[in-house]
Amino acid sequence: MTSIRKAPPLYPKTHILAASGIAALLSLTLLVFPSREVEAQKTYLSLELDNSSELVLRETNAQRPDQLNEDRNASPFARIEQPSNISNSADQSIQAEDDGTRPNTATADSTPPEPSHKIVRVANGDTLSTIFADVGLSATSLHDVLGSSKEAKQFSRLKVGQALEFQLSADGQLESLKSTLSDLESISINKNEKGFTFKRDIVKPEVKTTYARGVINSSLFLSAKRAGLSHGLTMDLANVFGYDIDFAMDIRNGDEFELVYEEKVVNNKQVGTGNILSARFTNRGKTFTAVRYTDKQGNTSYYSADGTSMRKAFIRTPVDFARISSRFSNGRRHPILNKIRAHKGVDYAAARGTPIKAAGDGKIALAGRKGGYGNTVVIQHGSRYRTLYAHMQGFAKGIRTGGNVKQGQIIGYIGTTGLSTGPHLHYEFQVNGTHVDPLSQKLPMADPIARNEKQRFMQLSTPLMARMDQEKTTLLALNKR
Repeated sequence: MTSIRKAPPLYPKTHILAASGIAALLSLTLLVFPSREVEAQKTYLSLELDNSSELVLRETNAQRPDQLNEDRNASPFARIEQPSNISNSADQSIQAEDDGTRPNTATADSTPPEPSHKIVRVANGDTLSTIFADVGLSATSLHDVLGSSKEAKQFSRLKVGQALEFQLSADGQLESLKSTLSDLESISINKNEKGFTFKRDIVKPEVKTTYARGVINSSLFLSAKRAGLSHGLTMDLANVFGYDIDFAMDIRNGDEFELVYEEKVVNNKQVGTGNILSARFTNRGKTFTAVRYTDKQGNTSYYSADGTSMRKAFIRTPVDFARISSRFSNGRRHPILNKIRAHKGVDYAAARGTPIKAAGDGKIALAGRKGGYGNTVVIQHGSRYRTLYAHMQGFAKGIRTGGNVKQGQIIGYIGTTGLSTGPHLHYEFQVNGTHVDPLSQKLPMADPIARNEKQRFMQLSTPLMARMDQEKTTLLALNKR
């Protein structure tokens, strides 16, 4: 049996010509009148002839795959912040098209470009060269800025998070650049007829007085941090009482401290701290007080609340917050020589490179190698006292035999030179040529407030002590609630 295949229907020639005409007309319309919606979507036109020989037009829309997650407001430079008062003409144009109103091309083209202001936050890996390129400035512009003066080279020293403010002219040229270095300092460069002019602005902060109090339950640094004190202010507090308290071995849980200090403020924001004006430290049940005072000759020092000098002829320890690893002894076994040998000093263990301070004013009798002591400094203090500092890694700048030093001056750094098993300072104290234990030696006192300054000093000291009393009472009452 022979099968007969049915031939496909033949459409009239007029229908085919009509369908072709409609398709061409639609293509021309899309080319002549593009819109944002057309750019953002593909339009599929399907021309079909159904079995009834009627022409059917079917339209389907599909978003471009590369625009499924597109953010129309995304900036090509994410770290460039556009100030809110600057209008974006491109966005206005797009909005006009979205509203169905097309901008007047002739008018827009004739409008001159406006100056722009851009703020850039320095990101990790940025250089001044890459930032200039991101804001549209050429390498020549960068060269002109950095070559305008020695001070201008500071702009190339960038820190992550630092803000750079660019002011560009209508033709895209740099008019000014400003960099904020800190809360107190900023630098800028401005274009003039001859090139660029550098300027530095320093903000003078408001100085306020602040009270802080803490109780030690682990270490001075942790307790001071909880009380809101910076590392530097904590070091200052330790230095004030360093003549009476050995912070390497005397600190105990339950010790208390309080102080009134200067706080530097700009726009209600703390930007730094100044001097400690008064302080009180209770160590092992004994309370020490300190008041900062500048005499009529301009000399500044700390005195106890009654005018006794806080400054002694010698400080108790020449290394801040070091650990005592070996005490003064006449019968210690030497760790390297392995035999009984008197240990005529105190060893302070600390990290290599820790600064070592002169215990008092004096003249350097030796700054050099001294047998098993290694690198050593010996200081003569008047006719009775002598101190020795051994096993140094190196000497501080300017420390040499025959020179003079001031109390607290850095004379060298902890090391392991000579007969030493680890980084530490070996410190000796001699009185009239005899070695004594520096930890038990009663230190000679410095001069108190001069008699003709005493009344003036008490007018400063009395209200400062009263304020600490009042602040402490108020704080304790609040904590009991």
